Amino acid sequence: MPRARSSGPCVGSVTIGKLGVAALLALTPLTAQAQTRITPEAFLDAVLGKTVDFHDFRSGDLVGTEEFLSSTVSVWRREGRGCVYGHITTPNGQICFFYDDAVEGPAVCWWPFEYKGKLMVRLATFADSEIQEVRSITEDGLNCPSAPIS
Repeated sequence: MPRARSSGPCVGSVTIGKLGVAALLALTPLTAQAQTRITPEAFLDAVLGKTVDFHDFRSGDLVGTEEFLSSTVSVWRREGRGCVYGHITTPNGQICFFYDDAVEGPAVCWWPFEYKGKLMVRLATFADSEIQEVRSITEDGLNCPSAPIS
């Protein structure tokens, strides 16, 4: 049997209105329409042989600097810390780093994308929405000792 029509809201319905929609949109840091996923290979092509500064998207703070020695080897340095070498892989649309010190687990993986013409990476886990922005790409090396050959 069809339900009778009513001009009032249904019991249990939720109405958030225009203000609620605006608040939800403001809380979303990057909307799907404004970002473009790129392949790990495209990301590596942009940074290969270069040194990249990564900044936290929300705070703007420098997270660290990475020199991409090849498409499979990088060196990472956080502010105030030494250099850590990493092996790069590109499984399932992600770019993953296996660092020598392995303090953050076996691999740190990211989804690369572009946002408003900038290179970005998002931590490839649903438990943490960390996003980092590439703020500079230079030819300057990190001058870290004993760089691996391969």
